[in-house]
Amino acid sequence: MHEAAAERLAVAGPSSTALPFAALIVANVALAFGPWFVRLADTGPVASGFWRLALGAPFLVALALGSGARPGRLDRALWWALGGAGIAFAADLASWHLGILRTTLANATLFGNCAILMFPIWGFLVARAWPTRGQALALALAAAGAALLMGQSYRLDARNLAGDLLCLAAGILYTVYFILMARARERMAPLSALALSTLASCLPILVFAVMLGERVLPADWTPLIGLALVSQVLGQGCMIYALGRLSPLVVGLALLIQPVVAASIGWLVYAERLTATELVGAVLVAVALVLVRRGEVAPTAAGDHLKTQEAR
Repeated sequence: MHEAAAERLAVAGPSSTALPFAALIVANVALAFGPWFVRLADTGPVASGFWRLALGAPFLVALALGSGARPGRLDRALWWALGGAGIAFAADLASWHLGILRTTLANATLFGNCAILMFPIWGFLVARAWPTRGQALALALAAAGAALLMGQSYRLDARNLAGDLLCLAAGILYTVYFILMARARERMAPLSALALSTLASCLPILVFAVMLGERVLPADWTPLIGLALVSQVLGQGCMIYALGRLSPLVVGLALLIQPVVAASIGWLVYAERLTATELVGAVLVAVALVLVRRGEVAPTAAGDHLKTQEAR
């Protein structure tokens, strides 16, 4: 899919990044509901990931076509980026969904989002620059907030080791997905890129589910529909939109919103009480996000490169 016209974006500032930043917040809030839907689903964990993609794909394709995208010829490099992103995302979901059922919700959310640090590091490597003082401060606050968010929910237990490792692997694969989608977003609009990468993910994750002998067809479709609409269409859609307009540092730090929301879901649904330590961690995460939003943390060169041109 491609769009007929292209526009060059202005240099990013507070006003030009307001909508992408809001989309980033919405994305992480929506994505934080994913583990809950996976636990509610009566299919296997990897199969629930397949339905997230398969049920979400028609909506994404329709939205892309409705926004003006039309089937067109893509060059080989772009196909490789989209195909690779699709496979990485399928493997990410498979690994993460398996890990969710084998460790605590707090561990799964934090390990599964280790792109919090990996994606900004990639941005600095591309920019060939060390973090500024403001960027280092934001990263330090985010790291401290993440440690506090683990709170008493974190358990270094041999029984959780397999789940922790699966979620850590998922976080690494999620970083690879981000990097490949960032490349695709340099030349494609968000809905087009997400629709094609989602389609590329469907077959690999279905193969994973069948190889694991999981139950694929559900008796209750409600959690899977929620997973598709909330996590894939809304959450991932907003994430990919923001990915093309914000720096890797901002995107990475914002991933810490997910553990905060996950902890809130645990409190509301499962009566898991939030401790004072976890609340302090949430405040530190908020402070780090305020720093990057107000421009006290300058975008990296990699982030500027991603925002220079976007097809619409």
